[in-house]
Amino acid sequence: MKISWRTILLWSVPILVIGFFVWQGAFATDTSNLGSNTASARMTYGRFMEYLEADRVKSVDLYEGGRTAIVEAVDPDLDNRVQRLRVDLPSNSPELISKLRENNISIDAHPTRSEGAIWGVLGNLIFPVLLIGSLFFLFRRSNNIPGGPGQAMSFGKSRARFQMEAKTGVMFEDVAGVDEAKEELEEVVTFLKQPEKFTAVGASIPKGVLLVGPPGTGKTLLAKAIAGEAGVPFFSISGSEFVEMFVGVGASRVRDLFKKAKENAPCLIFIDEIDAVGRQRGAGIGGGNDEREQTLNQLLTEMDGFEGNNGIIIIAATNRPDVLDTALLRPGRFDRQVTVDAPDIKGRIKILEVHARNKKLAPEISIEAIARRTPGFTGADLANLLNEAAILTARRRKEAMTMLEVDDAVDRVIAGMEGTPLVDGKSKRLIAYHEVGHAIVGTLLKEHDPVQKVTLVPRGQAQGLTWFTPDEEQGLTSKSQLMARIAGILGGRAAEEEIFGYDEVTTGAGGDLQQVTTLVRQMVTRFGMSDLGPMSLESQSGEVFLGGGFMNRSEYSEEVAARIDHQVRSIIEHGHGVARKIIRENREVIDRLVDLLIEKETIDGAEFRQIVSEYTQVPEKEQFVPQL
Repeated sequence: MKISWRTILLWSVPILVIGFFVWQGAFATDTSNLGSNTASARMTYGRFMEYLEADRVKSVDLYEGGRTAIVEAVDPDLDNRVQRLRVDLPSNSPELISKLRENNISIDAHPTRSEGAIWGVLGNLIFPVLLIGSLFFLFRRSNNIPGGPGQAMSFGKSRARFQMEAKTGVMFEDVAGVDEAKEELEEVVTFLKQPEKFTAVGASIPKGVLLVGPPGTGKTLLAKAIAGEAGVPFFSISGSEFVEMFVGVGASRVRDLFKKAKENAPCLIFIDEIDAVGRQRGAGIGGGNDEREQTLNQLLTEMDGFEGNNGIIIIAATNRPDVLDTALLRPGRFDRQVTVDAPDIKGRIKILEVHARNKKLAPEISIEAIARRTPGFTGADLANLLNEAAILTARRRKEAMTMLEVDDAVDRVIAGMEGTPLVDGKSKRLIAYHEVGHAIVGTLLKEHDPVQKVTLVPRGQAQGLTWFTPDEEQGLTSKSQLMARIAGILGGRAAEEEIFGYDEVTTGAGGDLQQVTTLVRQMVTRFGMSDLGPMSLESQSGEVFLGGGFMNRSEYSEEVAARIDHQVRSIIEHGHGVARKIIRENREVIDRLVDLLIEKETIDGAEFRQIVSEYTQVPEKEQFVPQL
């Protein structure tokens, strides 16, 4: 049973308060035996002696071992009435008893009760016992808290979550869009269930499978599906849970993990984000005493060392395979690398069908249309998309989700939350010309992707947006397509220059210029699409590790660098010229589209192309139609 810290505090406070009062009572003066004889008035010892000399004292009752006396005396100030007065006697007065006997005064001594001694003993014992008991209880409680003081001797133990029969609630049928990866991993499950199928032909299952892919593509989901299908003991841990600030703790946890795994073989071990512990060695400043390197060395030894680990299958996931140590990736440790990439349109359709099972969809909703609208989306993105659409449906108090909610959810996921539309004015008209400039250039260039939507509704940092529908199935991109894309990106800046003049251009094209400069530089230095010829002058930039180089080494001379700059400028100027030419030749239709866009704030692609076709010929563009 788990007990919260609030419960501990609620019980500790009254215990300490009771103990304090008990302790106080042990040292309090015992006057309970005075009973009904207690006098309300007091008399000083000097006045008592005067009354004694004057023969006014009638009787004396001694209490508390002779320290207190209750005296019956005649008070002359009250018409000689008898008063009961309390007198505190000195500790050393043997002559007092003699005087009382000489005067024939009645003396009665009352013995001290034993309760005070009992309370003193109890007070001295109970409070320390309560204190020690509370500390012991807290110490026992800390044993159940990860990292608590009670676990000071167990920090070297593995923190992997263990399930004898993993009930993750995820099966292979719940994973869609990654059919190739599922096929690879289904062999792992088949080997665990029917190993003789492989051993009969001399085959052995890979010892390790590394899942590689961008975030959100379903690597952890696949691991859960393997655990759910296999029905064998399952260990799961994150790479960051191995490493601590204490040297040797990570290696100790690796040894403890594999020790437990061998005891439960055959079993699965899933290590998520293995790049946290599996980075390249020799990149740190700690040398051989670096904690992460010691942990990695122990992991390498356990995976394929002198003793071996028969019956243990390791599944690891990472989105940064380029930083992993080469010894970790060699056959015998991770024999297979399964790429879990972003799904294509067919995969997105299957993923959407899985996530739409518990959603109320209107009859007119097309899963294929949603998949075509979301190129580059991962499985996590698609799940978030349908969830956002469901939230919008509930907010708008609709019974079922429609394409309007889906489109708004796509815009929100990609560009951000919808802002307040601008009022009609110069700024709104300028933004309208800017967005129509992008759209008209993209529409009239055959190699450009078709326009999907033009809107003046602000989202995120953008005051207006132009959406295009890319053809993702082509795989490769030609130079003509890149040149058309450059002209389309510069269409907004070209429209500002042609309509309002060069002195009235705004900062709205800042992001466009940065995007087009990066694209053109890649064309020149990586793709060989310039007059410099088919040369790759820059490699793909990777992570710079401490010890592996602090500065990027120049891979070409200053003369070549100047030629690169010249080619970049030339290509950008050519695309800019194409965009300006299209804007000048189609000014009439642009003005009409701007007026319509200001009025409606959003124009879809079909309506946009229909209006343009009334003034000029729109080139036909091939679009990919998936074979379902």
